[in-house]
Amino acid sequence: MIRNLLLLSFISIAFNAAAFQNDTTAYQLQRLKVNALLAERSNKFGQYDQSLDNRTGIFGFQTKGDIKKSNEILRQIVLNDNNIFKELKILLNYKDQQVKKIQLEASSSNSRIQNYMLTIKKLQDENQRLESETSNIAKSGPVYYLTIFLLFFFATLSFFFYKKYRKATQGPFA
Repeated sequence: MIRNLLLLSFISIAFNAAAFQNDTTAYQLQRLKVNALLAERSNKFGQYDQSLDNRTGIFGFQTKGDIKKSNEILRQIVLNDNNIFKELKILLNYKDQQVKKIQLEASSSNSRIQNYMLTIKKLQDENQRLESETSNIAKSGPVYYLTIFLLFFFATLSFFFYKKYRKATQGPFA
């Protein structure tokens, strides 16, 4: 009897803990099935308790029929308990599947986050490299402008000297 009470308390605690979580439809149906079996067990236990109090024999004693009836009810309770254990096992399997699914989703999320972090790191490194290149170009910008200016100046100077030399070699009557 104590075992049965412990079983009932364990089952009620398990269902209270499970009630706070989002249930899938199959899980919810399985819970309803287990609850129905528990209600049936409670009903049969009440019948068993009543059958123990039945004393139809002489001087208020129990007869063989009373004892057989009590034993039959007790056997039905045991069979019902076996069904409860089977259904609870199925229920726990559903819960295990949910836990595995959540763990898989968490693992997938972690890998996605790691990939995002890696991509961000690569982009930050590339950005830093481009900023340093831009800084180097900005520092060497005046040198480029001076070089271009000098090339243009020497090209113009060469052009004028070439024109002057050509004019001088052709003479005044050309």
